[in-house]
Amino acid sequence: MNVVTSRLAREHAVLVSVESAQGSVPREPGAWMAVFAADVIGTIGGGQLEFQAMAEARRRLAGGEGEPVRRFPLGPSLGQCCGGVVHLRFERIGAADMAALETRLAPKLAPLALFGGGHVGRALINVLATLPFAVTWIDSRDEIFPAQVPANVDCEHSDPVHAAVCDLARETRVLIMSFSHAEDLDIVAACLRRQRERADLPYIGLIGSQTKWATFRHRLEERGFIPTELEQVTCPIGLPGIAGKEPEVIAVSTAAQILQVAPPGKP
Repeated sequence: MNVVTSRLAREHAVLVSVESAQGSVPREPGAWMAVFAADVIGTIGGGQLEFQAMAEARRRLAGGEGEPVRRFPLGPSLGQCCGGVVHLRFERIGAADMAALETRLAPKLAPLALFGGGHVGRALINVLATLPFAVTWIDSRDEIFPAQVPANVDCEHSDPVHAAVCDLARETRVLIMSFSHAEDLDIVAACLRRQRERADLPYIGLIGSQTKWATFRHRLEERGFIPTELEQVTCPIGLPGIAGKEPEVIAVSTAAQILQVAPPGKP
């Protein structure tokens, strides 16, 4: 039960969702917020649009009438200069809607596999906890995982670790940063073999330097992989121009790169 539906057992709310949008707008269709008498869960983008939508929702929560969908032009009249148009749907919700909303409001998470439970892996888990990914955290060392992990993270022990590659969900983004270069190489090779067969991994990222990748390229060529296959691997990982080596910096840079090249919803 999510935080919205658990509240509905005690009080009503108005669900405000982006029905459609044209032009430059703060949020995409499907974005929502639940407006209660005293507070709000979620966001449709902030600013005057959200402020006015909250006021309209509370008017309806108090018994006011209105069309289910209202048009909001994001121009001077609203005090926003985005220039687009947003159509918002207003729905009064209560305890009877809890079951349906559980499914409807569940976040749509893209699969991501993280191989390695070291310093960068742990930093990445903290970043990915806030992003729309369903993370499978994989390591050959069962004792490496912390006792508590975010709700969108499942821990998996795999020995040999590369055996987990064949069972990954379709369109999984893969990050490789195990404690061993030998393990890393086997995982990369398993990913490339899967790409030959299924071509369903939109991102394969390997932590390391240009020198590490040059060595890996040579060893992977010896295993029979050709240049066009090797081009599917991103190494070093992270956005170009971010030079920090701290685990937290690498984690933010890498998460940003995945959002850029293989964002959720766009495999």
